[in-house]
Amino acid sequence: MGVELKRPYMFEKGAFDLMERCMELAKMSKGVAVGALVAGPEGEIVSEGFNDRSSPFLHAEAIAIRRAQEKLGAEGFKGCTLFCTLEPCPMCAGAALLFKMGRIVFGAWDEEGGACGSVWDVPRQAPGGWKAEVVGGFRGAECSEILKESFKSMR
Repeated sequence: MGVELKRPYMFEKGAFDLMERCMELAKMSKGVAVGALVAGPEGEIVSEGFNDRSSPFLHAEAIAIRRAQEKLGAEGFKGCTLFCTLEPCPMCAGAALLFKMGRIVFGAWDEEGGACGSVWDVPRQAPGGWKAEVVGGFRGAECSEILKESFKSMR
């Protein structure tokens, strides 16, 4: 991708394991295999989600963000990180910004609808004050493989 991304910051706080959990969640998805979680400042899991095709609004990231908001309140996201197996869409990237998520870490790039550096770059280029750090492609090959398998089973 043509966007400079920072090195994943949370290796010392279990980023590898957090993305592993996202991949486990992705395999539970109802529809396209995407898993997401919100991690707190110390790397603890605050909330989790996976895709549910019963509604176009039930993306893994949106579910994880909503559950985190129920626990933390609207002002509790500044030190948190959204981990997800697929680059967030505009809706989910926008939700992460609205709740002032500190970082977004994702695995596979979405070259057709991604909003964190591939097609759009909502977290870093949206008008307004809040910007989020973005780390793309973290464990991307593994996340991409899960997506490919889910598409095969959906056909």
